[in-house]
Amino acid sequence: MTLNFWSKTNGIWINAISVVFGTSVGILLKNSFSLQMQITITQGVALMTLFIGSRMTNNLAQVQNGRIDGVVLGLLAIVLGGVLGDWLQIEGKLHFIGDLLKLYFQGNGNFTEGFVAGSLLFCIGPLAVIGSLNNGLTGNNSLLLLKATMDGLAAIALSSSLGIGVGFSAFVILFYQGFISIIAGFMVQIFPNTENDPRLLLLTGVGGLMVVGLGINLLEITHIRVASFLPALVIAPLLYSCIDWISLLKNNIIKLLKNR
Repeated sequence: MTLNFWSKTNGIWINAISVVFGTSVGILLKNSFSLQMQITITQGVALMTLFIGSRMTNNLAQVQNGRIDGVVLGLLAIVLGGVLGDWLQIEGKLHFIGDLLKLYFQGNGNFTEGFVAGSLLFCIGPLAVIGSLNNGLTGNNSLLLLKATMDGLAAIALSSSLGIGVGFSAFVILFYQGFISIIAGFMVQIFPNTENDPRLLLLTGVGGLMVVGLGINLLEITHIRVASFLPALVIAPLLYSCIDWISLLKNNIIKLLKNR
């Protein structure tokens, strides 16, 4: 059965709407919270973000490619991704987009911070990838409905302290998850087993490191340029595949030499 556009993307639209709704609720309730309460709410979201990110990083321990451990592959991916991200100035460009939106919509001082934090928190994670794949392939939006609930609640907490910029991350959700959903037919050839494929586990583990970084930023312990590491999400599965190809080539050469 061929799925229409709505069937492939309905969970993504619901996810984006939940963020907008959560942001609206957070802004309406903002005046009900004292500054100390807003700080406490942000810290609560940060702690949960750290928990989710740490669980995601456990996927690195499940990956083994020959003699190379998944943690080592994750380290290589995050370092190479960070270097590439700094070269591409991804962090600065994302902040530039946030500043433009802030100027156009006359947002408050935390507009850009809310936009960047929301974009990263809502789009990095296994539910964003796997949920969008399931929605695009089968029309099943159950995972994205779960994600929409979580994102909506997080948007209430974030927007109460960071403002309306959080809501504009819904556009990033539509673009990022929508793209995954639309090309799901192609991606299933790359990730036939979306739950146990080592490349997807590696991608999720590396994404978890970024989510941990976002939690640290929310706690204001230090500032980690999380967006600069985004290329690592592409580099991680490519790195695993390259090592597979090299290993296969090596084995074929050994077999060829033995047969001579």
